[in-house]
Amino acid sequence: MNAYKKNFDDPDEVRKFEKGKVDIAQVGGVTFGRVTFEPGWKWSLCIKPIAKTKSCEVMHAGYILSGKIHYVMDDGSSIELGKGDAFSIQPGHDAWVIGNEPCVTIDFTGMEDFAKK
Repeated sequence: MNAYKKNFDDPDEVRKFEKGKVDIAQVGGVTFGRVTFEPGWKWSLCIKPIAKTKSCEVMHAGYILSGKIHYVMDDGSSIELGKGDAFSIQPGHDAWVIGNEPCVTIDFTGMEDFAKK
């Protein structure tokens, strides 16, 4: 069969990190992530100690299910994303949750090693 599915309610792996978690689903050779960022989450505070890089060096493409998140690229440009936004964020960025609502995303790229200890 050449069609595959996986439900995020039964993920292959759950990676927890400070102020968040990612549910990993392996589907037909593609690694998907349902990421929950809690209020107060910031990449440079919560993921940088795991990644051990200056900024996030992974490209992310996905969709925002709820909440808001702000990305700042290493070149100083920035973008704010919210519910319903599809996105493509290139490597070299920091990010943080805006407001008091968790930001939940589905990420189609960059999840193979995201927050992997």
